[in-house]
Amino acid sequence: MAQLHLIKQSQGLLIPATQETSDFLQSKCKLGAVLEADFKLVRNPAFHRRYFALLNLGFEYWEPTGGAISSNERRLITGYAKFLAAYGGSESALLDAAGQYLDRIAEKRSGYISICKSFDAYRAWVIVEAGHYDAIQLPDGTLKKHPRSISFASMDECEFQELYKASLDVLWRWILSRSFNSLQEAENAANQLLSFAG
Repeated sequence: MAQLHLIKQSQGLLIPATQETSDFLQSKCKLGAVLEADFKLVRNPAFHRRYFALLNLGFEYWEPTGGAISSNERRLITGYAKFLAAYGGSESALLDAAGQYLDRIAEKRSGYISICKSFDAYRAWVIVEAGHYDAIQLPDGTLKKHPRSISFASMDECEFQELYKASLDVLWRWILSRSFNSLQEAENAANQLLSFAG
């Protein structure tokens, strides 16, 4: 079945929005034919491109560092050191020992882990950090945050605008604030990337 794109004109008339739709209606449908369809409003494709320009900007400015130890592992070990300190140990000594332990583990791991940038992994991370995810429990009991789809069929315009704002906040907090003086300056740079792309 063909997917048709139509634009509403005055007096409720629907006209073809794409050449493919026009061709389909001209060649496959006789004059007066009745078509049955489930209609939905399509998201603004220009805003979708703007979102990807923002993602690309963040990706260009992001450089992976210290990937042998995750932030969750670091938080767990330092939290445990503080927990032990509450029971009578020297907090500074325990935190120093925790840091040395993490450095040793990172050194061991660095022999067999190579760090690379992946746009797909980065995009998934941004979507999850923006709060647009489903929590999935794995067989070992751990929870994994799985990014929801941002396809046109999966998300309406309002939801996509919320994702854009939340993603901009995430990128500003983690990456863009190091290179730009303001959020507006970062958005302007993303818009420039968009204009260069086409």
